[in-house]
Amino acid sequence: MTIAIIGLGLIGGSLAKAYKAAGHRVLAKDTDTAIQEFAVMSGAVDAPLEISDSGENSLNSCDLVLIALYPKDAIKFVEVSGRFINPKATVIDCCGTKKNICIAGFEAAKKHGFTFVGGHPMAGLEQSGFKHSTATLFEGASMIVVLPEEHVNDIEFLDNVKTLLSPAKFGHITVTTADEHDRIIAFTSQMPHLVSNAFIKSPIVSAHKGFSAGSYKDLTRVAWLNEHMWTELFLENRDHLLHELDYFITSLREYRTAIMSDSPGKLQDLLFEGKLLKEQVDRRGKE
Repeated sequence: MTIAIIGLGLIGGSLAKAYKAAGHRVLAKDTDTAIQEFAVMSGAVDAPLEISDSGENSLNSCDLVLIALYPKDAIKFVEVSGRFINPKATVIDCCGTKKNICIAGFEAAKKHGFTFVGGHPMAGLEQSGFKHSTATLFEGASMIVVLPEEHVNDIEFLDNVKTLLSPAKFGHITVTTADEHDRIIAFTSQMPHLVSNAFIKSPIVSAHKGFSAGSYKDLTRVAWLNEHMWTELFLENRDHLLHELDYFITSLREYRTAIMSDSPGKLQDLLFEGKLLKEQVDRRGKE
């Protein structure tokens, strides 16, 4: 296959390296031409991807187009460059929110004839950028996909999507809707980043050395985030995120009230509820 990678950050760079390692021809485009040139020089990419109204358009020779951009940029790409995509190609985005990009992607697919699938690889690092990308980033990770409405129950179509994604070596493909994705991801991904980033702002944080262990490291790991990307993701998913944030604040107030009123019974009940729920969730995850 010939693969087009749009965006050479951590996700796009890792996809490029994974597909290249699997023996496919990889073309890529990034707004930073220095990164694009380095990707070619390092062997992660075969050649730059050409997209032009008047010049060469190598995009129309690609079998698979993987969009690794922020949501607004991904939407702009399918709307502006969709006419250059091979009608036989499949386009999969990698955005952290799905509602708006899926609306734009499915509309562009109908207009220009290609196939669009919403995607979200559940893998990443605290560090961003091509220099941190690896061919093994997605190995064993979950890939969430949103299928076109006409193919939701099409096993053959899903099998083809799995085949197209196989070079990345995902451990599991999860099929969902755009709204369900955004509702759940507000809890599983966006809230941990938000809470971690807020938690680290305690005035005592500079004194943590020598007093912290695994719990501190676990809770603060994702405070080191890409503020540009996460701002866009949080605001794109504001309704679902606000729902989770309000629920969390309500829960925290219950703990605060129990501590403030010196109520060991109530506090113990709250702690036991949380522990029991974690045990139940983990047990179900292993079944």
